[in-house]
Amino acid sequence: MTHVASQFASSYVFYWRDYFEDQPLLYPPGFDGRVIVYPNNQTLKDYLSWRQADCHVNNLYNTVFWALVQQSGLTPVQAQERLQGTLAADKNEILFSEFNINYNNEPLMYRKGTVLIWQKVGEVTTKEVKLPAEIEGKKMVVTRTRIKPVPLYCDIIGDAFWKEHPEILDEDS
Repeated sequence: MTHVASQFASSYVFYWRDYFEDQPLLYPPGFDGRVIVYPNNQTLKDYLSWRQADCHVNNLYNTVFWALVQQSGLTPVQAQERLQGTLAADKNEILFSEFNINYNNEPLMYRKGTVLIWQKVGEVTTKEVKLPAEIEGKKMVVTRTRIKPVPLYCDIIGDAFWKEHPEILDEDS
């Protein structure tokens, strides 16, 4: 896992300008990673549910915080003081009453985070096929099935996700 975190950090810096041409990288990034072995599937589901709920809490806070700073003109300290002690309902009310933002209409990617799962994906490519007696090959469309990481933006706290993707908790996978 240390190798993965290290490789990600160095790639992040290396490819920064490819994605953010005019934006300088202001400080060196740091990333961590963990390998955790859970005793059973229910404990794993509980952990992942907690992580998704945490993503939601953090994003709700940040959405309100930056609306207060960027649209209301508060300083970051003032915005933090305004949000201190607020509950989710309070933050939703601020977003709606002051900025006309219904947080429930924000994209799932922000409210739920990104879930990566391994999934079979059909990959279509064009190949040149040449039989031994032929001088020129024929171009043919070929579809291969590959297993790739696929991003999903969905709720994993309920049972629907786990029923739709039982292979994730399958003992043989």
